Amino acid sequence: MGIHPGIEEHAEEIKEIFRDLHAHPEIGFEERRTSGIVAERLREYGVDEVHTGIGETGVVGIIRGGGQGNRCIGLRADMDALPIHEATDLPYASKNDGVMHACGHDGHTSMLLGAARHLSRTRDFDGTAMLVFQPAEEGLGGARSMLAEGLFERHPCDEIYGIHNFPSGEAGKVRICKGRAMAGASFFDIRVSGRGSHAAMPQMSRDSLVAASALVGELQTIVSRNVTPTDTCVLSVTTFHSGSAYNVIPGSAELSGTIRYFDDAVVELAESRMRDICEGISQSHGVDVGLDLRNVFDVLINDPDLSDAYLKAAADVVGVENVAETKIPVTGSEDFADMLKVVPGAYCVLGHSCRVPLHNPGFVLDPEIIPVGASILSRIVETRLPLQN
Repeated sequence: MGIHPGIEEHAEEIKEIFRDLHAHPEIGFEERRTSGIVAERLREYGVDEVHTGIGETGVVGIIRGGGQGNRCIGLRADMDALPIHEATDLPYASKNDGVMHACGHDGHTSMLLGAARHLSRTRDFDGTAMLVFQPAEEGLGGARSMLAEGLFERHPCDEIYGIHNFPSGEAGKVRICKGRAMAGASFFDIRVSGRGSHAAMPQMSRDSLVAASALVGELQTIVSRNVTPTDTCVLSVTTFHSGSAYNVIPGSAELSGTIRYFDDAVVELAESRMRDICEGISQSHGVDVGLDLRNVFDVLINDPDLSDAYLKAAADVVGVENVAETKIPVTGSEDFADMLKVVPGAYCVLGHSCRVPLHNPGFVLDPEIIPVGASILSRIVETRLPLQN
């Protein structure tokens, strides 16, 4: 079957949308230009209903198929960018300094718009397609915001599917991990408050920098000495800020980071040990240690049967030789997991020619996979809601 002819015919239009979105990236919950373009295009394509402002900047489109079926299939794409300065030299590189689509959400949005155009023109399915354009996936809780505002109560659906690009260098390869596929995540911020002094008189201080440095080392013992070796857990301290001058012992230090996990018992253990260690550092160094610890992503769990259905639909587009199940989950996180906790579904990755990793200032999404992704998203609706002739 390959790429849908209708999508292939308008592939350049979809790619142009992608290039425009790439040049004008917006951080989570600030995707006003992006969501405006999405809503405008959906109306232009003849989508039956367009709802805006769900989860602040989220957009939902409703397309009714050619039959009388009452089942609904959801398709979801994320829209937000990252606070990264782009270094690609693309002719359509970011015009917003310090903001970049370094994860390819501009491509995902364009894929779903391509699917919307096709599905609204053909109506070759029996039931309803719900298109969810989600804001703020990058750790800001966009999915939870849409859910809190009644996404699935207002627009019930039976199954939901998502897609993400993967810079594997293997264009058109589709992979799904059944069951636990992506890690849950907690983020943490720690503030160490001591007493500053002249650097030549450390005895007058309660050195926050030394205490915070000890804290970094102690936190690493949680995974190596508390978590069972056969369980997966990653704890990373990713920022450390303290001090302002050569001759001043700082009065405070700030750390932040993340925990990744696949089992709730594991993260509960890790978080409990973090609290104990922070209290211990506070006592041993005579400083105050404030810990802000919060869950940001749930574990993403793909329904096994719907994963098979998704692979089958993808095979219609890229060929059976280019789809596969992978047994190895990834420790990255994705807030589509929150939607999958409410509605069963599956999440696949689509390879493309780039080999620069995601979240890198040199990342480039290959536009050639956009019509491929649009066709896969369209095909899962058509196969799950077959139109009876």
